[in-house]
Amino acid sequence: MYDSMTAEAEVLEFLYTLVTTIKPTLVVETGSFLGVSTLWIAKALKANGFGRIVSCEYDPLVYAKAKEKIAASGLQEWIELRNESSLEMNIDGVIDLFFSDSDMPIREAEVKRFLPQIRPTGLILMHDASSHLKVVRDAAIKLESEGLISCILLPTPRGLVLAQRKEGRS
Repeated sequence: MYDSMTAEAEVLEFLYTLVTTIKPTLVVETGSFLGVSTLWIAKALKANGFGRIVSCEYDPLVYAKAKEKIAASGLQEWIELRNESSLEMNIDGVIDLFFSDSDMPIREAEVKRFLPQIRPTGLILMHDASSHLKVVRDAAIKLESEGLISCILLPTPRGLVLAQRKEGRS
């Protein structure tokens, strides 16, 4: 891991590979933190030659640090960084990849809020879903039991849920 909050190196590599594989037009990330995962996603979008990521960070001090890191990266054209709550953020368009990595207690609400905008074949990732981080894992299992998503629990060091909407798939 880079620090106590950024996604693990393996998860960052997985994000990059996922983006270059599924070729999303719109990626939404909640909880930018210092922008490391945002940059890995943007680097993959650049490799694809298209797409954009909209990422939000609620904390203004953390947002400022992420903004600096992104400005120095040369990847700004692929990134729209916002200083706002994921639960108040409005997104235009259909979401191909949704990466929920904000405050753990609001992850379920985030997925429910953006679920109608997520393409039926799009992917939902929820970070920090290991067996010892019960809040996110339990939220994912609850969303699945409610018939909203189908999920796979990946045993990364901090846990990662890979999911899709149940509604609309054929």
